[in-house]
Amino acid sequence: MTDTIRTLIIDDHPLFRKGVIQLLGMVPEFDVVAEASSGEEGIALALEHNPDLILLDLNMKGLNGIETLQLMRDKDVDSRIILLTVSNNPDDLVGAIRAGSDGYILKDTDPDEMIRLIKESMLGKNAISAELSGLLATALRQEAMVTNRSHAGLTERELSILKCLAHGMSNKLIARELDIMDSTVKVHIRNLLKKLKFRSRVEAAVWAVSNNIG
Repeated sequence: MTDTIRTLIIDDHPLFRKGVIQLLGMVPEFDVVAEASSGEEGIALALEHNPDLILLDLNMKGLNGIETLQLMRDKDVDSRIILLTVSNNPDDLVGAIRAGSDGYILKDTDPDEMIRLIKESMLGKNAISAELSGLLATALRQEAMVTNRSHAGLTERELSILKCLAHGMSNKLIARELDIMDSTVKVHIRNLLKKLKFRSRVEAAVWAVSNNIG
């Protein structure tokens, strides 16, 4: 990863923001371009700076993290967005992923592990704290039984890409694997998410794994 990862931090705790800025400052790839103390301010800064990565607190006064995330996605913010939180509540986790989050990391995660997960997210992989992955898979499996969600309506190409997502492959790796353009991969992912009624590739990937697709 040679390009600088332009990062926005949104958290209403000044000390935590400072800690994250210091942590990222120790890693050459990251460049913190802005910080916000509220969801409203964070949305404005996301639209102004168009960062590569947004680290977003879940529990904030005013707009909470999921509401902020939904509004950013509705405004076509396409940054990688990762929730940093103290909550290991499955409902919060599923809500964040369903709203379009690219990851969900507990704030007490070991710093080296946190950096590893964030870097993997920038490669298109799932940035979810290890202890929470099982909770997410279980919740999505239960929901699938209720909604009767099926991959039967996917094209052969979309199914191939879904299998790649299940293996945690980035868009670039998928493009190389299937010998197609990155932009084509993005279109197929957008289409398969719409067909499966998912809002994020993470949700689709975990669902695929839990249903033995891939």
